[in-house]
Amino acid sequence: MEINEIVISRAIVERFFEKLLSNLEPDVAIVGGGPSGLVAGYYLARAGRKVALYERKLSIGGGMWGGGMMFNEIVVQQGALSVLDEFGISYRPCGEEGYYTADSVEATSTLTSMAVKAGVSVFNCVSVEDVMIRPDRIVGLVINWSPVEMSGLHVDPLAVRAPFVVDATGHAVEVVRVVEKKVPGALMTGSGKVEGEKSMWSNRAESLTLENTREVYPGLYVTGMAANATFGGPRMGAIFGGMLLSGQKVANDILVKLENR
Repeated sequence: MEINEIVISRAIVERFFEKLLSNLEPDVAIVGGGPSGLVAGYYLARAGRKVALYERKLSIGGGMWGGGMMFNEIVVQQGALSVLDEFGISYRPCGEEGYYTADSVEATSTLTSMAVKAGVSVFNCVSVEDVMIRPDRIVGLVINWSPVEMSGLHVDPLAVRAPFVVDATGHAVEVVRVVEKKVPGALMTGSGKVEGEKSMWSNRAESLTLENTREVYPGLYVTGMAANATFGGPRMGAIFGGMLLSGQKVANDILVKLENR
């Protein structure tokens, strides 16, 4: 059969716009496709909620791909093994009681695949440049192509409306910083501002990741490293149990809110 280039182009355009149009008003918009964002999306979508995930880079998975310093292995503590089991990610003990290693390529690719199979719609190469607030809670995002942002082109964005937004952008805590700028002093932190990420302290960071996973402005939640950066917790390095559990926690918290709407 002769290959028809127009058929190929039409199929891609039609299917993409079908996906885009069906996600202009998701139940939850997740910004950042790292491990906590993927896990959150998986649990939300598995519960039957419409979830759109926006990742500014071409690849999904955040920093998990590289393990520690590009040694593509990650460490997960025993308390988070239930999440690895849920996703079917293999692991083995590493010699220290309570700690396990997993192949970072298997872990990242499996989290991505399972999230998509659960129903998460992923939009890569998309950046969030602004938020919508009406009047005192976040109600959506303003998005544009990442190459537009990178090249400095003056191209107007599009809007996505969602009752709940998750900032899973990691160290940069991008969405929360937009709200901090637009509504000074309104964040639910001690200072009303982003507290900022502290230096590495793995043990403390892992516990604080879960503690800091919560609503930071009405309708806006933080998860993973974005949670610690928002509330002043330290970074943790290439141990990912807290990240996985943080994604699970933020999904459960939002599901309760959605059920009570």
